[in-house]
Amino acid sequence: MRKSGQWIVHDLSHSTQVGLVCCLFLVNGCAVGPNFKPPQTPVPDQWIGPLPPPPTSAEQDLAEWWTVFADPMLTSLIERSVETNLDLKLAAARVRQARASRGIAVSGIGPTVDAAGSFRRSGTAAATASQYQAGFDAAWELDIFGGTRRSIEAATANLQAAADARLSILVTLTAEVAANYVDLRGFQEQIAIAQRNLKAQQHSADLTRQRFKGGFVGSLDVANAAAQVATTAAQIPVLEQAAQQAIYSLSVLLGREPGALLQELSPPAPIPAGPPAVPVGVPSELLRRRPDIRQAEAQIHAATAQIGVATADLFPRLSLTGSLGTQGNKFGSLTDWSSRFWSIGPSASWPLFASGRIRSNIEVQKALEEQSLIAYRQTVLFAIQEVENALIASAKEQEHYKALTDAVAANRKAVELATSLYTQGQTDFLNVLQAQGALYSSENALSLSTRTVSTNLVALYKALGGGWTPAPPAEPQTKG
Repeated sequence: MRKSGQWIVHDLSHSTQVGLVCCLFLVNGCAVGPNFKPPQTPVPDQWIGPLPPPPTSAEQDLAEWWTVFADPMLTSLIERSVETNLDLKLAAARVRQARASRGIAVSGIGPTVDAAGSFRRSGTAAATASQYQAGFDAAWELDIFGGTRRSIEAATANLQAAADARLSILVTLTAEVAANYVDLRGFQEQIAIAQRNLKAQQHSADLTRQRFKGGFVGSLDVANAAAQVATTAAQIPVLEQAAQQAIYSLSVLLGREPGALLQELSPPAPIPAGPPAVPVGVPSELLRRRPDIRQAEAQIHAATAQIGVATADLFPRLSLTGSLGTQGNKFGSLTDWSSRFWSIGPSASWPLFASGRIRSNIEVQKALEEQSLIAYRQTVLFAIQEVENALIASAKEQEHYKALTDAVAANRKAVELATSLYTQGQTDFLNVLQAQGALYSSENALSLSTRTVSTNLVALYKALGGGWTPAPPAEPQTKG
């Protein structure tokens, strides 16, 4: 309460005030609520799926895994996407927001000082008077029970979660750029295969028409040849559409309009293929490597700290308040040090009855912590499953690719033989059609498998959390 230019503290004797100030410094290191402990989630000792051979430079391969494809265009696209992708920019803005929120929390640990000034003119029927006042008011809420420190702890954990969320987007972004690029090159290769087979089929159709004119074959062979040409030709526009849409996707991933990369990416290029060697490691390494797991752990930390924030509301709040200023009935008196006033003293508040609101809020925060822990365990399980899926898919697609390679070689020989026999009149045209159709199907399947081998490799690097460089562990300090 303020009266006659000074502060009066009710219900607290001078000895009580001094005792409170001494006690608060003795217990200033205490902080109510549970302390955060990293979650202990059991993970398998080894992977179930077949493991690829380990590379020589494991960490470098994971940090910039796309370089193993040795494709300059892919490397360029990924590097540009990291600079311009809008999702990544949005995540960076969220990190700045979390950092500023932590700054707000940290500001609560120190005192606040406000400058104030006022002018009041009052009067009666007999006289009027003026009063000028200027000065500073200060307040410092003492963090005896650690509520403010728990708020800072929660804000720090939220900042870490935001930083890890950005890294998670980075991991996804690099994988999406690579997968779309591999798809593009795969569509372009399928277009080339279709055009090559179309040319061979058109040659067979021309040959059939010539033999029909010579009376060597019937009209059914001519119709079958024309149908095969039309069927193959019909596939090309669909593949061209898919290829162009892949370019659109890459452009948007780079934060540009869909057609921005058409001229750059339209020229065909081979499907990028990387070596099968991957630094898989062991399942426990995912807990530090995968940003989404790190983010989930930070969210548990923040939720645990919020329990302490809520628990601190059960205890008294003690503050030191004070003021310093000058006042008078003339404006010039504000600079007169003899007209000064000052006050200082502690104040206390204690919610003795809050209808269970505080304890209910504590239970809310405990439930949120439990939810965060469950979400963490689920994230770990999904991460392990993602790696296992990628491992088995990569291994089996390699087998599929080898079988298709043999099938293409056999079908090419079959086409050569069938065409030769048909030209000599030793077989009917149906065998030629069947051989050409089988060759086209196997070549197309081989192209799809080549693309899938690369996309599976990309998926494996993504599942392992590749695409960013972890900070080196801090070196232990030695005492001199």
